[in-house]
Amino acid sequence: MTGATEILVVDDNPADSDLTRDVIQRNHPLSSVSAVVNGLEAMAFLRREGRYSGVPRTHFVILDLNMPVRDGRAVLAEAKSNPALQTIPIVVFTSSQAASDVQSAYALGANCYVSKPGNLQDYTSTVKAIAEFWLSSVSLSCDEEL
Repeated sequence: MTGATEILVVDDNPADSDLTRDVIQRNHPLSSVSAVVNGLEAMAFLRREGRYSGVPRTHFVILDLNMPVRDGRAVLAEAKSNPALQTIPIVVFTSSQAASDVQSAYALGANCYVSKPGNLQDYTSTVKAIAEFWLSSVSLSCDEEL
């Protein structure tokens, strides 16, 4: 993939979004990380509608499940049923460790499910590991026409 890898963080907790963005950009400086606070904004961003009409195509999403307005489950269902978006990898990164949440996320098309650690050091290490795998080891789709 040439150019910046476009990453979307979808999380209603600004501290989590900011930390995730910081860790990724520190370890993968060629990445561009955007953040939105709910599923409604996430879908507008992914579809490049409204105020997001000029954003580049997203290559990778880090998605929280529990958010206001439209939750991560709805984002997963909608994105993975849309032919123009379904190839974008979506990693669920959430505080829930409930087996039912893990099962439903995969059933809806999540590419990966990671529980958020409860302390700063582990959180940072986990985000670093997610980014290392998805940005260094995996070939991400780069089709701008979708």
